[in-house]
Amino acid sequence: MKMLMSDYEVSLVNDSMQEFYVRFHGPSETPFQGGVWKIHVELPDQYPYKSPSIGFMNKIFHPNIDELLKRFPANADLINIFEVFLPQLLRYPNPNDPLNGEAAALLMRHPNEYETKVKEYVQRYATKEAADALTDGNDDDEDEEMSDMGSISDGE
Repeated sequence: MKMLMSDYEVSLVNDSMQEFYVRFHGPSETPFQGGVWKIHVELPDQYPYKSPSIGFMNKIFHPNIDELLKRFPANADLINIFEVFLPQLLRYPNPNDPLNGEAAALLMRHPNEYETKVKEYVQRYATKEAADALTDGNDDDEDEEMSDMGSISDGE
């Protein structure tokens, strides 16, 4: 699998090539810069004909973090998801189609406050230490649930 050969830090779950975590860094020159997220990826048996399930394990403040799910074909290359699509989504949020209404409203009405809140989330939830704690299973805060990104296809 290309993800294992990439520069991304990939951790297999139970030595399975179908379930793993990828360490994702926020794109530079954005409020997400410096953030480190643990992304859970699960490939169905039918992959690449059926879409993978992708989710952020640590919190992220964004109006529509799974907007990209509507745009990918089932056979979307995982490397492109991490190198192109996720960074683009973080750079260009769309508050007109929100999953997080609070983030969308703040972005539309008070963009500077939105940027401040994103940076607060990065400092609190998206540090290397926070990602490592999730990796080690030391996540005691019940608010620290995985942000479900669902399946990357339209029909699910």
